[in-house]
Amino acid sequence: MEKIKEVIVVEGKTDTAIIKKLFDADTIETHGLAIDDKILDLIEQTNQTRGVIVLTDPDYPGMRIRNMIMERVPHVKQAFVDKKDAIGKKKLGIAEAREEAIIEALQNVVTFTKDIQTITWQEFISLDIIGDKKRRLEIYDLFHLGYGNAKTLYKRLNMAHISKEDILKKLGE
Repeated sequence: MEKIKEVIVVEGKTDTAIIKKLFDADTIETHGLAIDDKILDLIEQTNQTRGVIVLTDPDYPGMRIRNMIMERVPHVKQAFVDKKDAIGKKKLGIAEAREEAIIEALQNVVTFTKDIQTITWQEFISLDIIGDKKRRLEIYDLFHLGYGNAKTLYKRLNMAHISKEDILKKLGE
């Protein structure tokens, strides 16, 4: 069983159970949107000592939790499971996700920083991503950046230091 040195931030008990089934890892549970300053303090302290990987559900509450954590701990590591891989019978989430998707997400962790622009808005527009959902989702998948609209993709590409050339290379163009 693979050991993960960082602590994985998840939303709840069922997410912790699946992580512990797949990895030798510790977790911090946010209790969904009930995340409070005590939990954010714990995440911040843990990030300074062991590092933290945020793995929340690929839905709106999961994104809100992720954003709250990023505001407090800007350079936290991120892992994303695609929506299509996290649909259960009645719910959408990490606990419902395919095990391979969780493993892949944790093998393709990204760290966002806000200080460098690696792709300009003009370069981004020239890639014909806006208005082409299929192409946008393909780029999200190729770089393991989660899910969002075109503006979010533009921000995340810059935060992950991905250039137009990197995108074209991965797309094979």
